[in-house]
Amino acid sequence: MAAALQVEVVAADRTVWSGEASMVSARTADGDIGILRGHTPVLSLLAPSVVEITPDSGPTVVASVDGGFISVAKDRVSILSEHIWLGEEVDVAHARADLEAAESDAGANAEFDPAVRWARARLDAAAKASRV
Repeated sequence: MAAALQVEVVAADRTVWSGEASMVSARTADGDIGILRGHTPVLSLLAPSVVEITPDSGPTVVASVDGGFISVAKDRVSILSEHIWLGEEVDVAHARADLEAAESDAGANAEFDPAVRWARARLDAAAKASRV
């Protein structure tokens, strides 16, 4: 069997998570991507969304990203974003308030607004983390 994926999730101010995993799922600007061992090299923009990591041991890691990049090469996955929150770190009340404000500001374009997507990603990460 091939070596495990070496995964690093890095925000501008800290390393959020680092370890070995069997799978990483993320949403890129071109759509959803699943990374397994032996994946071909990839460099892509991340959309504001939820990233899920299946570690070799332990519970699934759920994080929200506000965009950024994903890089895959030689069974190494790097997720880089200015802001990253693990699901259990999300202040749900604050994220809900941010979502309401962003939707109000975006109006009819809320579906495409990055602030709306970022707030939804934080709420989704919190919800998924509570189920893991």
